[in-house]
Amino acid sequence: MPSAKSSGKGKVGGKVKNEDTKSTSRSTRAGLQFPVSRIHRMLRRANISKRIGSGAPVYLAAVLEYLSAEILELAGNAARDNKKRRINPRHLQLAIRNDEELSKLLGDVIISEGGVVPYINPALLPAKSKKQSLDSQEV
Repeated sequence: MPSAKSSGKGKVGGKVKNEDTKSTSRSTRAGLQFPVSRIHRMLRRANISKRIGSGAPVYLAAVLEYLSAEILELAGNAARDNKKRRINPRHLQLAIRNDEELSKLLGDVIISEGGVVPYINPALLPAKSKKQSLDSQEV
């Protein structure tokens, strides 16, 4: 017969929480800025599968945070090259298209107000004369 304290469902007792201990978020525990709990909730609501492990949202949050940091760093460099302090869609476009791996990942993505990457076909450029090419080779 179960004791008076237990509800009759499983073990009696368990971990005792101190009132002084603050709860830490899963993002903090994982050392991430992206919200692990929100990603977990979105995965559950997306009906990807019936069950989602506890490590899956942490891993996904880490991947998303890494990709975001990589894109923002390259876009910040592009903004600095253009003597701007604020990142705009053009800087994002230049950052993504000039990086081989990001360009492959986001190849089908269209960035609004991003423009195009400047490119001039070498055949359209004026040809160097032989004298200039010989002078440039002498060092």
